[in-house]
Amino acid sequence: MIEPSDKAILTAIYVATLEPEISPLEFLKNRTALSEDMFNLKIKDMIKNGFVENSDPPRLTFIGRGLLKVVLIGGVFDIVHPGHIHTLKDAKRQGDVLVVVVARSSTALRINKQRKIYHDENLRKELVSSIRYVDYAIIGREGTLYDTVEFVKPDIIALGYDQIHTEKEIAVNCAKRGINTRIIRLNTPIPGTKSTQIKEELGQSIYDI
Repeated sequence: MIEPSDKAILTAIYVATLEPEISPLEFLKNRTALSEDMFNLKIKDMIKNGFVENSDPPRLTFIGRGLLKVVLIGGVFDIVHPGHIHTLKDAKRQGDVLVVVVARSSTALRINKQRKIYHDENLRKELVSSIRYVDYAIIGREGTLYDTVEFVKPDIIALGYDQIHTEKEIAVNCAKRGINTRIIRLNTPIPGTKSTQIKEELGQSIYDI
């Protein structure tokens, strides 16, 4: 077992590989009270232990990456409701780092041409990032779901209870790309709560301003 502060640093270094514009220390400052001096001391120890490469910026070694269990979950998140919160909380329980992929508007419309999207992808990403269970949110890459999976390299892909993809479908496509990951299906304690239902009942009155 490693200390929570060490795991937080490993998480910060991992996130910096997804978003190079963010330094690990900058990421940590928004989440912990760890000082820069302590951060540097811990990085030195991690280099000695073989968890982190002696590089600038620091990068995880194979051993360091193996200490983290990264969970990936995706969705449109146009109107966040209690069902989303419970699903994200459940997804976070499955590992150490929860990465949420916010679907591009073009991707969401390609899947469902009749869908009306109220918020652009950057606003949806900002909204999801504010949820405390989420370690990092990214906008899905151009192309297919598997381009994003290949980029994130998660240990677990979590599916919401009502997502159309099947576990088998995703496992087969990941295997074709040489991606070794586990697929799980999450439950929600509020199965009747859906964005489409909310939009149908309240969408025009709330958003058609």
